[in-house]
Amino acid sequence: MTGTENQDPRYRYPRPEFKEQPQNLPGQERTMMPEPDHGEMTYQGSGKLNGKVALITGGDSGIGKAIALAYAREGADVAFTYLSEDVDAANTVELIQDAGREALAIKLDQSSSEACDGVVEKVLQQFSQLDILVNNAAVQKSYDHLEEIPDNELRYTFNTNIESYFYFCRAALRHIPPGGSIINTTSIQAFAPSIHLAPYAATKAAIANFTLALAADAIKRGVRVNGVAPGPVWTPLIPATIPEGKVPGFGSNTLLDRPAQPAELAPVYVFLASPEASYVVAEIYGVTGGRMHI
Repeated sequence: MTGTENQDPRYRYPRPEFKEQPQNLPGQERTMMPEPDHGEMTYQGSGKLNGKVALITGGDSGIGKAIALAYAREGADVAFTYLSEDVDAANTVELIQDAGREALAIKLDQSSSEACDGVVEKVLQQFSQLDILVNNAAVQKSYDHLEEIPDNELRYTFNTNIESYFYFCRAALRHIPPGGSIINTTSIQAFAPSIHLAPYAATKAAIANFTLALAADAIKRGVRVNGVAPGPVWTPLIPATIPEGKVPGFGSNTLLDRPAQPAELAPVYVFLASPEASYVVAEIYGVTGGRMHI
């Protein structure tokens, strides 16, 4: 591969030959083929977040892990939550510590407001400060028809994906100082929804709306609130949730003809959390491989 190809987004991650690889929710990275890239070999920090403390929900895998690694290499101590994937979480802790920063992994079900409040308290006990909150964890399932969506799964999706954002923001805003940042992960599904992901898409639209509403309030305290809307990203949720037969073609409906790797999302989260984004507030950054323009 030439140096030019390394800079060309079409060749940075040549489209792999995806094969069916069913998993149980919430999915595990160690069984994915190919293994996702979180920037382990490529992300180099430059001190953009020195002295900061970040809390990232869903930091054990996927986008959350890539953010955790990037934040640590930018100089931040990192706390993160995860649902049940102990092995993946332990790997994230190792990556943070290898970057010379302190790590805190917290296992929880974020559909409970008490659990979310408890996480913020644990972060403050451990680090005595909280500067950055990244709401990232989410659950999704695919359904062929609206009639197939059980009430309990609908409630759990909304509890986990949008209500938790309210819980975490409410608890964290009392402690994030002026100059701090909240970044919410929405999705291309908020703007181009699929009926197969109707509950997930609806929560992501709510997150986009909540992000804009919260930004107007939080900036009065000096805290910037923004969102990131990823397109298709190669994370454990994909083999664990998308319909049978869809994995081989995943991400082919983008201009780059491939899904993103988690490492390609992390720099946006770094920018939004850094002083370089001091005039960026109430924005939602799309990282969709051109999908929104097709």
